[in-house]
Amino acid sequence: MIAIPGGGFWMGSPDREAERKDGEDPQHRVNLSPFWMGKYPVTQAQWMEVAAFPKVELELKPQPSCFSGLDRPVELISWHEAVEFCARLARQTGKEYRLPSEAEWEYACRAGTFTPFSFGETITTDLANFDGRSIYGSGSKGEYRKQTTPVGTFKANAFGLYDMHGNVWEWCEDRWHENYTGAPAGGTPWNEGKGSSRVLRGGSWYYPPRLCRSAFRDWDFPEGRNDLCGFRVACSPARNSS
Repeated sequence: MIAIPGGGFWMGSPDREAERKDGEDPQHRVNLSPFWMGKYPVTQAQWMEVAAFPKVELELKPQPSCFSGLDRPVELISWHEAVEFCARLARQTGKEYRLPSEAEWEYACRAGTFTPFSFGETITTDLANFDGRSIYGSGSKGEYRKQTTPVGTFKANAFGLYDMHGNVWEWCEDRWHENYTGAPAGGTPWNEGKGSSRVLRGGSWYYPPRLCRSAFRDWDFPEGRNDLCGFRVACSPARNSS
């Protein structure tokens, strides 16, 4: 886990950002308390260990992933299963493990940056795992690996977090909303609303770089499960974690 300092940031994308979507509006100020964030997406090795803990509400398959590798991110994970993982880990450790809020996720991804990616105005396949047959901005074409890569293959952002762009989509706690009108300003999960769909962030190995931007947001049904989706854990308050 990496200690993420509290602070404020502008969530969403500015009007000038290339290939931005309406769902990234309105850009708004969010102030967050310190929290802890997983250094990597949850790996298959970590998943297997926690899946062996006693059930809280759901059964968990010990080896659900399509792309085998203990150091690869676990995928084929639904939102419900990610929540179950966090619940088992919390009960086992006595710490408040959970999914990050969408605001926490974007704040951690940006790591103090204002650019489309935490690495700058564009991104290459030397920095992240995505479909390199497409480019973003002034970037160049690169590799399309057609699968996940071991966590930590590429360099970390300024907070020390790996794979925030690409590799696997990451579930957040929040319900999906079409835009940020009425979004909370304190970084807490936005769970008001009637829909059951949940937020996904970060892009994946399968998608072009525009979907890997720090501000890009997507969704799936909470029971949705495919080889593009994994998650990482958060923990709060920071003073109770290690």
